[in-house]
Amino acid sequence: MSDWERSSTARVTAPAWPRKLAKVPFVELADGRLQGVVSSGSDIERVYVSSVAAGTYAFACSTNNNRPCGGARGMFCNHIRALINEAVLQYGAERVARYLRVELADGEPSGQTIAHAMDTTRPAQGDTKAAAPVFSRFLRHLAYLELAPTTAPLPEMQWFPPTRAVA
Repeated sequence: MSDWERSSTARVTAPAWPRKLAKVPFVELADGRLQGVVSSGSDIERVYVSSVAAGTYAFACSTNNNRPCGGARGMFCNHIRALINEAVLQYGAERVARYLRVELADGEPSGQTIAHAMDTTRPAQGDTKAAAPVFSRFLRHLAYLELAPTTAPLPEMQWFPPTRAVA
């Protein structure tokens, strides 16, 4: 591991399994939720911002311009199920279940068993307040993909402290 990797304050973990980014390009465990961006199955220009709260499993799903998801009416829609499955690929089933505080029966956990365990509690539909910051973070990640590979510092990252203090 290089000096730069050891001095980094954010640890990056490799995905548990390789995943395809076309259906769920962005997934994260943050802010007490599993949240991310899911592509629409019917319209190539539409994406959904979906989330599930840890512990209560309150869920929200809306388009990037805050229109409600038609499938999230009292139960998890297909976007949320896809988000859970991709989170399992990204982070591993045990970590996702632990983060969301899902009690699973004995056996091998999977995205389906996690979603089923949360479904049986009849979770409430949450608000979509988190959609804007999640979508904004997704767009920020896309902007970094457009940059040419370089080892030079990025100007917007200059607020990080230097690795060596100058006296």
